Amino acid sequence: MARDPATQRFAAQNRKARHDYLIEDTIEAGMMLTGSEVKSLRLGRASIAEAFAAEKDGEFFLYNSYFPEYEAAKHFSHAPRRARKLLLKKREISRLIGATQRAGITLVPLSIYFNDRGIAKVQLGLAKGKRKVDKREAEKERDWKREQSRLLSRRSQD
Repeated sequence: MARDPATQRFAAQNRKARHDYLIEDTIEAGMMLTGSEVKSLRLGRASIAEAFAAEKDGEFFLYNSYFPEYEAAKHFSHAPRRARKLLLKKREISRLIGATQRAGITLVPLSIYFNDRGIAKVQLGLAKGKRKVDKREAEKERDWKREQSRLLSRRSQD
């Protein structure tokens, strides 16, 4: 599903996820949030670096994500590390339950953003953990591509 990057406002990103995991597939989900959580997200101070999604009683929840308290909410604030329910269709839930029951597959949040209607969404990735060898291989490939582009730019300047 292609998106216009100008309409997306990222509230939080998990940049390390693509380094630590091999992302097989991505899926977009809504989140059940309180008002103070949305306000905190709009300030862009949330962190999903150590977060993961898991199934509980036939529903998926986002665990270990950090949405700092919104100062102006005072008495009506939220718990910063509470489990947040993910809003998915029944077919998506059954597909994800089947995928996560396979060995080594986990659901990792890649980013939280506001769509063009201003609704907070989370992009989840079906991820398989990378080994150290895989990480080194990816780093070598990235360095080689960077060197290739440098060589091509030098050649075009001559």
